Amino acid sequence: MLKPLGDRVILEVQKEEEQKVGGIILASNAKEKPQTAEVVAVGDGRVLDNGQKVTPSVKKGEVVLFDKYSGTEVKYEEKTYLVVHEKDIVAIVD
Repeated sequence: MLKPLGDRVILEVQKEEEQKVGGIILASNAKEKPQTAEVVAVGDGRVLDNGQKVTPSVKKGEVVLFDKYSGTEVKYEEKTYLVVHEKDIVAIVD
C-alpha cells in the first residue's frame, strides 16, 4: 500500500452512479467532481518551523469532505486514489 509523507492523506473517492437528466445520460466530465472520500492512509504529520510535529486530525476509515479541485490522482494496483494535503480536508462526515 502507499504510505503518504508529512501531512498528506490518501483518499479513495467513491464512484458516483450515472446521472440522467430528462432521459439524457450525462457524460462523466459534465458531472460535478465528488467531494467526499474515505481516508485510506495518513502521513505522520506536518513539521513546524521549530521542529515540533503536529499529528493529523483524520484517521484511516473516516469519510471526509475535501476541497473540490485539490489533490493529485494516483493509480496504484488498478485503483485510483487522491493524494491531498491535510489542509485541503474541510470536514469529517459522521
